[in-house]
Amino acid sequence: LECIAEGDVSPNAVEKGINGMLERVASLLQGGGTSMMRDGSGSSGASNMDPQKLALNIYDATLRVFHPTTGACPNERLWFKTNLKFGQLLYEMNETAKLQQVLRDLKMTQQQQEQQQQNNSMGDSSSFGSSTQSMEIYALQIQLYSRQKDNKKLREVFNKAMGVRGGIPHPRTLALIQELGGKMHMQAKEYEAAGKTFFQAFKSYDEAGDPSRLRCLKYLVLASMLHASSINPFDSQEARPYRDDPEIAAMTNLVQAFQSNEIHKFEKILQQNRVRIMGDEFIREYVADLLRTIRTQVLRRVVRPYTRISLEAISKELNNIPISDVENLLVGLILNGTLEGQIDQVSGVLLKKAERGGGNETAGSSSRLQDASKAQPDLLALKFEAMSQISTALEGIASATANAPMKETSTTIRGMVH
Repeated sequence: LECIAEGDVSPNAVEKGINGMLERVASLLQGGGTSMMRDGSGSSGASNMDPQKLALNIYDATLRVFHPTTGACPNERLWFKTNLKFGQLLYEMNETAKLQQVLRDLKMTQQQQEQQQQNNSMGDSSSFGSSTQSMEIYALQIQLYSRQKDNKKLREVFNKAMGVRGGIPHPRTLALIQELGGKMHMQAKEYEAAGKTFFQAFKSYDEAGDPSRLRCLKYLVLASMLHASSINPFDSQEARPYRDDPEIAAMTNLVQAFQSNEIHKFEKILQQNRVRIMGDEFIREYVADLLRTIRTQVLRRVVRPYTRISLEAISKELNNIPISDVENLLVGLILNGTLEGQIDQVSGVLLKKAERGGGNETAGSSSRLQDASKAQPDLLALKFEAMSQISTALEGIASATANAPMKETSTTIRGMVH
């Protein structure tokens, strides 16, 4: 950097040397720095330094040299690239305030470049570079908003990123944006959109040769099951080669059990592969929703042929879950209109309305119900009238008995009885 500041290095050598240095720093942060320092390319003092602190010092010195206005050797492209890596390091160190300042600097510089391009009437090549830089900035912003759980800003930036045309961002950058966009859709329970976005992220990671493709493939399977899709994600040409991968085999078996409604097998796979499946914090967050989805599917199949079924019988079919969980599932189905019926909690029974046939039968049934509701008040009136007549007759008998001789009374009574 000192040689560059003194102007003793050609521009091509500067570009090549700085890019190589930034890659070495990146490998140092990823854990490969120990061997790098031991091979003689670094000093003993640097080898004892904390990797993040060393990277911060290198980025800071590089940014000073290449700053577009105050640097000893102004170079906007190298300054921009270094600042992106500096921002990524700040994100990993959870330095939110500093990261926000870096983002402001990056956006301001990009806006200035775009203004200059418009004034100079630059060609398409400049717009490609601007689009690529935009995607890099969006990737950094999306990571920040995702950590802060600011879903409003996250969705806004994600939509902007997906609307960028032109430019050739690195597949890993595009994959990162798509992966976090898929997680955003999952949080909003937009499972179909999440599945599509995770699939695009998987393809981008696969293009970059990044092992993260397996993680995204798991998320794709998760979104597919939560969407209750009948399409097997592993039927796609891109995902099929990974069907038997040891890291993915558990998810393959899980989706097969899910689509065949084999709840006992499904829960057994979850138990046997807790490390591979439940070890991922994001997947673990949705396991309860996943169990509810398959239990709901099985419950609908179990109750379909019956108009009356005990909650205990349903519980056994659902792998002996508590009766209270059965009631919660039934209440959800009844409230959303999927199931017509009511729960008799005293008897522990689901009373399901009989499924009606065609429209004429439904109309006839409705008519009969209306006639029955009309007839009920008429029946009550008839009963009331009969009771009134009996009461009047009894009063007449009592009066005749009190005022007439015994013989006449007996005759009167017999006449009234007849």
